[in-house]
Amino acid sequence: MKAPIVEIFSSFQGEGLWIGRRQIFVRFAGCNLRCNYCDTKKSQSKNSGIMLSTDEVLEKIENLKTSDLHSISFTGGEPLLYPDFINEIVQKTDLKVMIETNGILSDSLLTINRIDCVSMDIKLPEHFDGDWKDDIFENEIISIKLLIEKDIKLYCKVVVFPSTKISTIKGIVKKLCEEIPNRNISIVLQPVNPIDQWKNDIEKLFDFSEVIGQYMEVLTIPQVHKFLDIE
Repeated sequence: MKAPIVEIFSSFQGEGLWIGRRQIFVRFAGCNLRCNYCDTKKSQSKNSGIMLSTDEVLEKIENLKTSDLHSISFTGGEPLLYPDFINEIVQKTDLKVMIETNGILSDSLLTINRIDCVSMDIKLPEHFDGDWKDDIFENEIISIKLLIEKDIKLYCKVVVFPSTKISTIKGIVKKLCEEIPNRNISIVLQPVNPIDQWKNDIEKLFDFSEVIGQYMEVLTIPQVHKFLDIE
């Protein structure tokens, strides 16, 4: 079995609840969305990757292991385009497994036998240049419910712009609360880079946090790897 891989490398996780953890990142080529803030545009096309077998990926993972290694992060692109490939790797390693996904492909989550943590993006209309579809958020909610049912560690990441409206954030969290009454999820607010553009709008991050905090746990975490100037 083979899949298109852009790169495999070791670095620190720069986002979300596992921030600062040493991980081996397996970046897949190909994505089913085109977000305008994407910082890995080279991974959007399946043609940008090199076809590797699961054994080749496992060998590269083995060669990158360090004493401080915490987990593998399957990222992209969109890793859930390749659930069978990921599952085969998962079955041959005892490392913790993280999936970084847009959450659209909920059926793929059922294919992978072991997932320790999921970082799921919640997409907003302003993340797209005119091709927003209402079913994006509906599919993300389906994935969230599935992960909660399977008792898999989950957090939802929301990338926000200085132009993002408070009403947009409020609508997202209210919908989540309606669909998931126990509110057993954390929301990570991620201010879009470059961070300099927030100089005159930093108070909006406090406003976003307060709105979400009325309903569920919220953290505001920028992309730390950008500050360290690493992948």
